[in-house]
Amino acid sequence: MILAFDTYYFDNKAKTVCLEFSEYNQKENFKVHTEIIENVEEYIPGEFYKRELPCIMSVLNQINLENIEVIIVDGFVYLDDDKKYGLGGHLYEKLNRQIPIIGVAKTNFASIEKNKKALYRGDSIKPLYITSIGIDLEEAFKNIESMHGEFRMPTLLKELDRLTKEN
Repeated sequence: MILAFDTYYFDNKAKTVCLEFSEYNQKENFKVHTEIIENVEEYIPGEFYKRELPCIMSVLNQINLENIEVIIVDGFVYLDDDKKYGLGGHLYEKLNRQIPIIGVAKTNFASIEKNKKALYRGDSIKPLYITSIGIDLEEAFKNIESMHGEFRMPTLLKELDRLTKEN
């Protein structure tokens, strides 16, 4: 099983959505987990994980993690070439290094040059930035590359983004 997470912030609340699916190239027949949390942490540059990690963990507490192959997060695993943890790295530690994490970021983080790969999908001139921990970066890259969809954003990640912003 594969899990993909995204969180949307509004009115001092956070809506976290998790899609659960079994194949990277899947485009439908996924399960949706969602939760809205109030009184979330303020955003602090470089410490985004402090805001989003509690939201993800709250949803994960509702899911049987026994058969989870990997978790995809919207963001970076590492923030620099010294492997300072971003959201994905902190999640990996929180899960006792038991579940691999793939970070898929829409914008570049200039302080990391190694341990990330730019993925160009469809006709887009803007890449997605892939990072990973607990899974080889090349394998993580190929997994995201193989996701369904002809555009920059894979179908399920686009649906995930839409669901987080939906009332």
